[in-house]
Formats: sequence, structure tokens, C-alpha cells
Amino acid sequence: MTQTPEQASARPPVLPVLTVLVASVREGRFGPVVASWFAEQARTHGVFDVRVVDLADIELPLALPASSPKYAGDAYPRPAGMAPLTRALAEADAFAFVTPEYNHSFPASLKAAIDWHFTQWAAKPVAFVSYGGAAGGAHAALHLENVLTELHAVPLRDRLAFARYLTAWEDGLPLDPAAAPLAKDLLDRLGWWARTLRTGRETEPYPG
Repeated sequence: MTQTPEQASARPPVLPVLTVLVASVREGRFGPVVASWFAEQARTHGVFDVRVVDLADIELPLALPASSPKYAGDAYPRPAGMAPLTRALAEADAFAFVTPEYNHSFPASLKAAIDWHFTQWAAKPVAFVSYGGAAGGAHAALHLENVLTELHAVPLRDRLAFARYLTAWEDGLPLDPAAAPLAKDLLDRLGWWARTLRTGRETEPYPG
């Protein structure tokens, strides 16, 4: 039975999918703590269907095939253990990278996850939730901006950063009372971009 426009518009909107990526795979990493807190903030926010992908659970070889994923499309020869990540990236409408800063940049595990894919990033917004020393992971976020714009993703200007994280958290929660309001502001903007770009992709395929 064909629905009328009025019936179709009455259906509840499908929430955009937010994939939260835990970037670090280092022993003793702090990333899952930050990611768990941020994912809960996103669920409470209510704008997203929130999913968490931990790169420690993904097969991520550093050696890449000779061809580029930009041109190979679905035929790109990825390892079987990477399939959950590829599927999660393809289904996502927005991303939040939870990343530390290593030597003024981001982890090799995250670079591998990025480089094994191309079309999965295009015309989708990315927020950064970083943690580190005095800079709070700012250098990692800056490097990620350069990488992701090359892949036609849309990095958000605003970020959530936790400086000196080892003393800034307790029992899985940030001690700074401003953290939750800042997360809400970030999610407000990320939600706008996710909805707007999803509508654009559905209206007309991205030409990149």
C-alpha cells in the first residue's frame, strides 16, 4: 500500500548514526574511559543512534594494498577482521574520534583505520575528543584535520580536549564541571552537520 505524503511525514525520523572511534590500542590506554563517558553524553543528548568501535578489536595491518580504496570501491581487498569497522564507517552519519596525542600527532592505529578507507568518510562530519598532556591532544586534532579534509570529510572547528588527563578524571568522570556542557555544545553542532550532510547525500550522491 502506497503511503500518502502526510503518512510518510508522520513517521518518526531515523536518528543519524554516530560512530565513536576509540583510537588508541596501547597497553594501559585511557581511551575507553573517555569514550565511554562521551558515548553516554551522546546517548543522553538524544540526537544520535550511538555506536562505539574500539580499534583494539579490529584487524588493522599497516601494510596497504598497492591500489587505492578511492578507486577500488567495495572491491578493495581488506582483511576479514576489518569488516566490522568498514561496516560501521559506511553506516555512520557522523564520527567522534576519541584520541590521545603521541609525539604531537595521533596514533598509528587511527591512521591505519583512516587509510584503509575512503568513500566511507566522504561528506560526513567528524568531532574530536582528545586527551593528553598540557595541550590536551590539540596537536593530534590539528593533524587529523589535515588528513580528513583530504578524504572529503568535514572536521568540526570546535573540539573537546582534556589536558593532563591522568589527574583530570576520577571514577570514569571528568572533574571539570564544564565538560558535560561543552560536550552538549559539541553534540549540538555535530548533530546539525550530521542531519544536513545526510540529507545532502540522500538528495544527490557526493561527487568526490
